[in-house]
Amino acid sequence: MTTTIPAPLASAPVVDTRPVPFTRLARVELRKMIDTRSGLALLAIVVLAGLAAIGATIAWGTGPDSLVGFLGSAVLPLSLLVPVIGIMGATAEWTQRTGLMTFTLEPRRGRVVTAKIVAAVVLSVVVLAATVFASALATVAVGGAWDATAAVLAGVAFGVILYVLQGVAFGMALLNTPSAIVASLVLPTVWTIVATLSAGFRSVAQWLDLTSAIGPLTSGAMTGTDWAHLASSAAVWIGLPLAVGTWRVMTREVK
Repeated sequence: MTTTIPAPLASAPVVDTRPVPFTRLARVELRKMIDTRSGLALLAIVVLAGLAAIGATIAWGTGPDSLVGFLGSAVLPLSLLVPVIGIMGATAEWTQRTGLMTFTLEPRRGRVVTAKIVAAVVLSVVVLAATVFASALATVAVGGAWDATAAVLAGVAFGVILYVLQGVAFGMALLNTPSAIVASLVLPTVWTIVATLSAGFRSVAQWLDLTSAIGPLTSGAMTGTDWAHLASSAAVWIGLPLAVGTWRVMTREVK
């Protein structure tokens, strides 16, 4: 009889068990937002809408041409389309059925949620930078005034970030792209309309209306009361659905 002696354990292949770096997760989530036809089409629509708004301001604008005027015109379609960027990033695993692969490679779902938020914010900032650049070119072309202060630019950037975070929050809360897009567009609009119907209700609604709370932010004229309105509105329209959505992502079964 012969005895088979197992090979030393030292000769066994070494498996790298280090966690996936967070920067890699964020890059992957960012790439998932732009390397599909739907993602590229959405970015093209956002850019074209901003350029169309700037062109319309040059052609039919009634006020003086200035950087703030062009930027304000371009940010208006951004406020409607940027949330869709966050929604599509948040619902990718559930609408494209890639969740099994994503959560197998990174089982700590909280890190995936955070990476999605970071990627959506980065992409929205890039889109905003392109919008500011286009507005600056239009200002140069028409010889307009350079009246944008640091407070205005920071407020516009913060407002765009809040809109994309709202999209991420609704996307995670519903985990369905069409439903989240409809909800993020219709519910705030309906709330704003209802808030303007009654003078008595308007005093309460100003604490819960994110659209009106972002207005002073983008004009660079925030007061203490405005910050309080913005905080309470963001808690309702961003914090609450984001908390619900995070819980759903963390506990939902992946099929």
